[in-house]
Formats: sequence, structure tokens, C-alpha cells
Amino acid sequence: MSARLMWSMVGALLLTSLAGCAVNPVSGQTEMALISEEKEIELGKKNDVEVRKHYGVYNDKQLQAYVDGIGQQLAKRSHRPNIKYTFTVLDSPEVNAFALPGGYIYITRGILAYVNSEAELAAVIGHEIGHVTARHSVRQYSKAAATSVGFTVASILVPELRTDVSQQLLNVLGNAIISGYGREAELEADRLGAEYIARDGYQPTAMIDVIGVLKNQEESERERAKREHREPQVYHGVFASHPSADNRLQQVVAQAEHLKLAGHVNGRAGRQRYLERINGVVFGDPVSQGIRRNNRFYHKGLGLTLEFPQGWQIENRPTQLLARNAARDALIDVRPVEYKDKKLPAPEQLVKEKLKTDVIEGGALTDSRLPSFSTIRKLRSPWGKRKTRVTALYFGGQAYLIYGTAKDEKRFAELDPVFLKTMSSLRPLNNNEIKLAEGLHIRVVHVRPGQTFSSLARQSPVTNYPELTLRLINNKFPNGTLAVGEQIKLIE
Repeated sequence: MSARLMWSMVGALLLTSLAGCAVNPVSGQTEMALISEEKEIELGKKNDVEVRKHYGVYNDKQLQAYVDGIGQQLAKRSHRPNIKYTFTVLDSPEVNAFALPGGYIYITRGILAYVNSEAELAAVIGHEIGHVTARHSVRQYSKAAATSVGFTVASILVPELRTDVSQQLLNVLGNAIISGYGREAELEADRLGAEYIARDGYQPTAMIDVIGVLKNQEESERERAKREHREPQVYHGVFASHPSADNRLQQVVAQAEHLKLAGHVNGRAGRQRYLERINGVVFGDPVSQGIRRNNRFYHKGLGLTLEFPQGWQIENRPTQLLARNAARDALIDVRPVEYKDKKLPAPEQLVKEKLKTDVIEGGALTDSRLPSFSTIRKLRSPWGKRKTRVTALYFGGQAYLIYGTAKDEKRFAELDPVFLKTMSSLRPLNNNEIKLAEGLHIRVVHVRPGQTFSSLARQSPVTNYPELTLRLINNKFPNGTLAVGEQIKLIE
């Protein structure tokens, strides 16, 4: 490579960098930003459609309006009041909140169960607005792109090497939703969120309060996930240490104290108003996606139930049910089949089409009354190509494919009877099971004399850790007590 060509490349890179400078709305400092505000908003709008499709929007117009109203007021107090914000409650049991570039902010239904006042909800929303106003996703993307100097220089000369900016930014966002933007960015979002809620009349320490509640949830969830051999579902905006012992968090939140509105010296909490708004909200799996109870699955819309092996962990995904055993060396995968023709073929023919084969051995399930066909084939699995039990089942005009596989042939031979039992268990809901398929809801009640967390847990329909769950959602973890007459959240 000639020196002239090398300096041409460096010059081009410098021009690219200089063209990508912008003033950060929060700091007022000039910084590198490889994505303009216009592009940022465009990317947010485009991917808002995908987020809504993936999670689903919670069907409660009053709750949506309540959350949006809080968000819009906070946005007016922010460093970027000029952009259009949207605030959406997603129909997901995950405990999370996150933001897309350009002002698209999401609160999951799951996190609402753990929040205990309007001020705490405002703190969660304010934190996410802080990510938007400080342009954390854009800053992190720009920083990552700038460190890939070799790739960037090469892509100037070879356009084919350039990847889609939208996809690269989504990769940054995906990591942030799971694990956050890093300590400094999350602290900045906490500081900004505390500032915005203080300007709107809330007590800024609500930021510390809600992070404390979510930290308790995180620690408990991580312990449960470890026992159940699964990934934990936790909010990304929580640090390793508890807020009560996090001096830096307390310091950045304290900076907002002087911003409280006149007449709001103590800051409003809005606990009563918040509890009224979430009374009746669904807890756990969305009804539209089916309900898990112990080792059974109930789906009211489809009118069916299915029984998995005891002790297996069931994941209820939008397009499939996935169950794994404790040893993590076997799985069962249940999927509805979209079929273009109105009339379904015979189950055997459907299996042939899906497995792309003309000849296949197998037969109907002996313990099922539904039209079915079952066979064993070697298919791709998490452990490579492995023996797999494949079954097609027809119920209510819908076809289902159920796969059962294991890490090696010995385990498959041991578990094949278990796979068959699960596949044969798919059947219509009976009258007693329809209520179970309607899911669980949050109910706000007043504590009566003699009630304790222990007694309430014994009456709870929550099958896993009922007392722990009640303590966590009411901020009484680990050993808080109940006072007669106080309002608490139950799950019914």
C-alpha cells in the first residue's frame, strides 16, 4: 500500500468522523455521533413495530393512558422536549423497561406488579427517558464503531463490507436491554430520571426506593433461576450493590433535591392512585399466550391443555412452548403449524412435508383420541443431529408439531416414553380447567385482622414461592410485617 493511498484512507476516515459530531442534549458538549437525530427517530419508529409485534401491547386503554400521561409530563421536563415520545405497556410478564432511540419507551406489565407508587413508576419511566435524552444507544454505537478502525477504513474502500447501521444499533440495544449500558450510563440515567421526576413534583428518592424493590426482585429471581436451571428475568437498570449501600447512586439522586417544585417539599408519592390503576392487571403469562400452572399448560383461546413432565421448566414463548428438564440434556418443543391450504392434509402427510421425505415409518399415538402421526428421525438439535420424536396432532382445526429430543441416544431411549406421554396429553379443556386458563390478576385489598404473609400464601394460586412473591411485590422483603387496614397487592 502506498503512503499516498494510506493518507487518503485516513483523511476519508477523519472526514467521516468530523461529519458525525453533534452536541449532546444533556452535557452540552460536542461528541462523535455517527447517527443523526433524524436517523435516530427513524430507527426508533421502524423498530417500534417489531417490539409491539414481539411482545404484544397490553389491552387496557385506561392503564395505557395513565402510563403515557406520566411519561408525557416527564418528557416535557427533559433535555429533549422537542421530540415526540410514546410510552407503551407491553403484555409481557418480564420485569423490565427499556427505550428505543428517538423517544419510544416501553414498560412491561411484569414490572408494574413490583412498583408500589406512582412516584416509583415515574422513576422507572424517568430513567428510560434519561437514556433517550443522553442518547446512550447512539453514543454506545458510535463508540463501538469508532474502535473498529481497521474495519471502518476498509469499508471506505470496499462498500460491500459496510453492514446495516440499523442492525448494528439493534445489537447495541439488545445488549442494553439485557444488561444495561454500563455503570456510568446507568448512573447518568438515574440522575436524569431523578431530576425529571423532581421537576414534576415527585420525591426524587423514589428512584432509590424503586431500585431497591427491583434489586430484591433481582436477587430472588437469580437464586430461583439458578435452582431451576434457566436464565433470570431481571431489570437491566440495577447494579451489583443494593441501593442502601450504593453511595454513588445516593449522591446522583440527591443532586435533584433542590429541583423539587414549590409546594411539593416532600414530593408526592401517589400510592393510592397507582394501586387503583393496577388493580385487576394480569400477573404472569398473558391469557392470549396461554397459562402455565405447575407442569400443565392451559390455553383458553385454543381450548386446550397439555401436561409436561414434573420438574421440567416451561418457557412460554409467543410462537412456541419449550420445556427442558433439570439436567438440561433433553427438551420438548411444541409449535402450531401455519398451513396455507384451508384443508389440512392427513397428519402423516404433514410430517412428511415438514421433514421433506417421501417415505416414513411411524403411526398414530395410541393414548390420544386426536388425529395424530408420530415418528422418530434424526434432526438438528442443540447437541447436533440427534434422534428426535416428531408428532403431528390436530385439534380444533389447528395443527401442532411436537418435538422431543435428548443429548445422546441413551437419554433419548430413556425419555422417549416421557415424550410420548406429553404428546398424548394434549386434549380439550374441561369445565373446571376453563377458570385456570383465565390466568392470574393483581387484586388490591385491605389487610384484615389475623392475616399474615404466611396465611395469605397458603390461599394463593401462585404455586412457586407464593410467600416470597407476595413479599416482593409489596416491598416487604425479607421479613416485613402486615398492619391491619393497610393496602397490599394479592395475586388471585
